[in-house]
Parts: sequence; structure tokens; C-alpha cells
Amino acid sequence: MTNESYDLVIIGSGSASFAGAIRAAELGKRVAMIEKGTLGGTCVNVGCVPSKTLIRAAETRYRAIHSNFKGIVSKGVDFDFSTVIREKDMLVDSLREIKYRDVLHAYGSIDYIEGEAVFSSAHEVKVGGRTIRGEYFLIATGANAFIPSIPGLAEVPYLTSTSAFELQELPQSMVIVGGRYIALELAQMFQRLGTEVTILQRSERILPTEDPDLTTALTGYLAEEGVSILTGVTLARVTHDGSFTIFFSREGEEHRITAEQLVVAAGRKPNTAGLNLAAVGVEVHPDGTIETNGYNQTTQPHIYGAGDVIGSPAFVYTAAYEGRLAVDNAFAGNTAAKDYSIVPYVIFTDPQVAGVGMNESMANEQGIQVDVAKLGLAEVPRSSAARDTRGFVKLLKQKGTDYLVGASILAPEGGELLMELSMAIRYKIPISELSAMMHPYLTLSEAIKLAAQTFDKDIRKLSCCA
Repeated sequence: MTNESYDLVIIGSGSASFAGAIRAAELGKRVAMIEKGTLGGTCVNVGCVPSKTLIRAAETRYRAIHSNFKGIVSKGVDFDFSTVIREKDMLVDSLREIKYRDVLHAYGSIDYIEGEAVFSSAHEVKVGGRTIRGEYFLIATGANAFIPSIPGLAEVPYLTSTSAFELQELPQSMVIVGGRYIALELAQMFQRLGTEVTILQRSERILPTEDPDLTTALTGYLAEEGVSILTGVTLARVTHDGSFTIFFSREGEEHRITAEQLVVAAGRKPNTAGLNLAAVGVEVHPDGTIETNGYNQTTQPHIYGAGDVIGSPAFVYTAAYEGRLAVDNAFAGNTAAKDYSIVPYVIFTDPQVAGVGMNESMANEQGIQVDVAKLGLAEVPRSSAARDTRGFVKLLKQKGTDYLVGASILAPEGGELLMELSMAIRYKIPISELSAMMHPYLTLSEAIKLAAQTFDKDIRKLSCCA
């Protein structure tokens, strides 16, 4: 039995953990990082990195078969699913080594400890036979797949987004339970790779927090590629006998569907079980997320939380922001409150969904009057030249002002447009300045200029660069 003391003990090794550990090291603190699973957390191992490289692989295959130009006709494409998966694994291993393990080695004041941490007192955790003592703690244990209570589901070999990325053979058919960003990215990816995909979504629309015009358009684009989307579904039970059969009701009628694979992508739940939080006075919400204040401080003053485990926006960059913020507040005395007023996000479907600030639905719910400018991509020269005019850019300004309060984008590579709008909202750049700035002709960024002009002009009456 050993007893070791640190200025900061971090439980978890993902984005929030590393941001916090690096910040503490910069402040001259001695840090212990404890991880019971794989170094690097969700993003590099089972989230952002593997999903985005497989999405790009699927797009490459799809574009090789489906050209936007009549003069280019595909003669077929060679495709090896197992090689694509192997390349994904190599990328994950490489980034884990370069961006996580090598980073740890660069900081001599950070000790990496493998094992499961369990609080034994307010200032101590047990890790195997070791007792690790900390002046401050940062809980950043992340989240994993939420599995809904569906009769029969616990008895069948369903997949989650994690295990779906580990398949070695491409399934012929797949049912995905869920209709938000993980489910949609998976659905289009597998459909483009050659799987017949059906989405079963409980709500009446996919992405129910987005505006209806966006979700209606995206539903149409996915359907054109062959994805079957069934909304308003109530799942009854699941069976498995070589293949999966899912029984459900929809619009008052009973249905069943059979598929080779079943993926459950119905949300995430925090990893708080097993930490023994109640014994040390750290309170959790009914959904399992840790209760924190505006400084990321838990109900124990010396214990902080960051990332998915506190129920904040579930993005790797918000987790990193929270990890650094928590450490600054721990050692400086809660001097900076967290600010989620400007959180840009991207859903990596094709076309991508991107947004920042308020959408129309949110403005209506909050009683904020807005003017809306909506520009179809058919009005953007770059999109016309690429023969791909799917989607639109929608800007919201508060009525009576010249300032943006939100933006929604549905466009191929639409996420690349987002930061200009985020900066405009954050630093209150007038819309009139956005519309007057020179945007390079035949770039997609010109869509922002044109959308800004749409507030007070009919752009169909303007020449290309006017």
C-alpha cells in the first residue's frame, strides 16, 4: 500500500482531463491523471476521430459512384471495408500516441496512473493498492451510450456507435435507433458504404431541436441516398435469431423490421457509477450528471467537474474549455464563470448541419423578436459551379438592430462557414459590415456575404460580385 499526494488529481484522460492537466502543469502544480480504460477518452478513441475518417471514406466511395457532372460517368469503384477499418485504427493509434501519450511525456509534473479510482475520503481515492491524495480533484470521466429500456434489448447483441466502428465486415442491412447527430452520421456513413439503413426515431422529426425547415430538407437529402427514416416511432420489443427483428408502432399501426445489425444511438449517459461520489458529498442529478456551479465546482468545494460528466454541451472543445476553466478556478479562487453563449457546433452529415447562437425555434421560445434572412445555395456561385446546391444559410438578427443573434447552416462543408458567424456574434460585428466585406469570389464563404445582404436586398438583382 502506497500513499501519494498531489496538488491536483484528475479522474479520466480525455479532452477535459488533458486541458486541465496541462493548465495545472503550467501553474507549477503536481498532477495525477487516473484512467481505468484507454488513454485519450472518447474523441480520439471511439468518437470524433474514427467517425470523421469513416464518414470521409464513405463520402469518397459515394462520390466515386455518384458524380454531380453529367460528363463524368463512373465505371465502378473497388472497395475493401476491412482495409478502411484498418486505416481508421491506425489513425486512432497514431493520434493517441502523438496527441496524448507523447504530451504526457512532455510534462514531468504529470503522473499517469492506470486503474479505477474510487473515493475513499473527501481528499483520497483508492486505485488498486494505492491511495492517491489530492488537494483538488477534477472529475472528467466522460459518458457512454445510453441504452433505453426496450423489452428484449438486453438479451440481444446490439451495437453502439463504439462497437459499430469496430465491425470487420460490412453488414447488408442495419436499423439505427435514434435520430440525432450520432444516429444520422452513422446512418449516412453506412448507407454510402453499401448498407441498407433504416432510422427509427421517437420524436416526430430528426434533430428535433433544429428548425423544421432544416430537418425537412435534411430528411429529403438522406432519403434520396436511400436512408429510410421513420419518425414518431414507439419501440415495442427486439428479438434476435441470426438477424434482428424490431417490433414498433407508428401512427396507430403495428410494424416490424428485420436487419442484420441493430445500432442503439439514443443518446449518452455520464460515467459516474463506481466513483463513490455520495460518500464524499458530491451530488448528482437524476440523470447521473454531476451537479456543478458556474465555476465547474461540485457540491464539495475542492472537487470540480468538466466535460460530458457534468451535462454540458457534449463537444470535445467545450470539454477542453471546462477542464482548463476548472483548474484556473480551483487554484485562483473561482474567478471566471463558464460562458456557453457562443458555442458553434457541426453535425457531419452531408450536407453538414452547423449552427451557433439561436435558431428560430429558440427565439420564439424565449420571446425574442428576430428578422430572418435565408439564402438557398442555388444563389451561391461556388455551389452552382460545383453542381451541388443542396441546403441554405439562415441568419437571425434581433429586430431593430444590426447584429446577429444566431445562424443555422445546411450545406456541404457548411461547418467551414461557422467561425465567421461566431466571431460576428461574439464581437458584435454589424451585419452591414459583413455584407460589405470582400469575400473571395467562388468560395463558399461568399454565402455569408450574400445571406447578410438578403436582409435588405434582393440578391437576384445584383451582379456576381456586387
